[in-house]
Amino acid sequence: MLLIKNGRVVDPVNNTDKIMDILIEGNIIVKTGDEIPTENAEVIDASGLVVAPGLVDAHVHFRDPGFTYKEDIESGAKAAARGGFTTVICMANTKPVTDNIETLNYILEKGEKTGIHVLQTASVTKGLKGKELVDMDELANAGAAGFTDDGIPIMDENILLKAMEKSKELNLPISLHEEDPLFIERPGVNRGKVSQQLNYGGASCTAEDIMVARDTILALHTGASVCIQHISSGNSVELVRTAKKLGGDVHAEATPHHFTLTEDAVLEYGTNARMNPPLRTERDRQLIIEGLKDGTIDMIVTDHAPHSSEEKDRPLEAAPSGIIGLETSLALGIKSLVQPGHITLLKLMELMSKNPAEFYRLTPGSINEGATADIVIFGENELWTADHFESKASNSPFLGWELPGKIHYTICGGKIVYKD
Repeated sequence: MLLIKNGRVVDPVNNTDKIMDILIEGNIIVKTGDEIPTENAEVIDASGLVVAPGLVDAHVHFRDPGFTYKEDIESGAKAAARGGFTTVICMANTKPVTDNIETLNYILEKGEKTGIHVLQTASVTKGLKGKELVDMDELANAGAAGFTDDGIPIMDENILLKAMEKSKELNLPISLHEEDPLFIERPGVNRGKVSQQLNYGGASCTAEDIMVARDTILALHTGASVCIQHISSGNSVELVRTAKKLGGDVHAEATPHHFTLTEDAVLEYGTNARMNPPLRTERDRQLIIEGLKDGTIDMIVTDHAPHSSEEKDRPLEAAPSGIIGLETSLALGIKSLVQPGHITLLKLMELMSKNPAEFYRLTPGSINEGATADIVIFGENELWTADHFESKASNSPFLGWELPGKIHYTICGGKIVYKD
């Protein structure tokens, strides 16, 4: 047995924010309350710490199979556990692409051995080529958590329409990467003052806006459960808000880097601030925060995208886009959203645990008797330095930052999978 004593329980499922004890037996929370006796139990003294349901990251890249020099399922899971995550949902742009049963089973079976819950999406189109739908029935029956061609926009409206109709029939979500290449001169950097200063070209926010407009309308038409991934444009936030008002089952993700940094970060951090979609203006950042506050954006995800140092050391135009994020996500949510007073810690837990779980048809974690013991324990304002990572990669603009939200324990299925 494991007994967590005197922790501040912050649970968005029960709308709870209060001090209590939690007793775990096996993988289940068997008792909550005050002054639970400590006999025959390993005790964690959580006095002064927050105890919350394990975090859920609905958008990660573990690079396995095919790119395991960047990350693999084991190292990705260790990074997730250190970041307080007990569940992650991997994207389908592996090699081979997760468009077949064999690759899906490989990932799920390997994920079962990690100590956390590793779920896997399937691609929408075969080979991520945007030309032919995968066998969505077969992949759903094999355990795919949802469908996405993340990293590549689906340009063919007819293909996407059929995919949405089928995902609606299967009651599984479909998540979309929204960047029309017509409006991208060079990817990874916002088309604006920084791209002009660097003579780089850049990616216009129109590339995102035009796709979000199209796809939110298709979501309204089909009734499909659709997520706009890693939203970066303030205009797109408003488009999602409108689609929700019209009754669409439309959702959106925001990443910590998009609500913490702006395009100016490219000048300071170089390729470690190159990402798709790119960091944009302060106006866009503020509108993303407004979207998080009012529920337009209902998930915080990392888009954890590991790359080797050799790849990121290339010139800006030749380096790959993306940064790692699992180990700094909670900290940046506290620093950029909670500490300035934009949202409460309870709201942050909703965005990082309850909502992403529900979108992917999972039972959200809670601190309830009878619930699975997936728990994170952290010091909300306790400072730590991001000076190393469990990930194989270190491509992060936040390397070396002093951050709040020091994580002490991550518990998954009643077992301690990370301890500081």
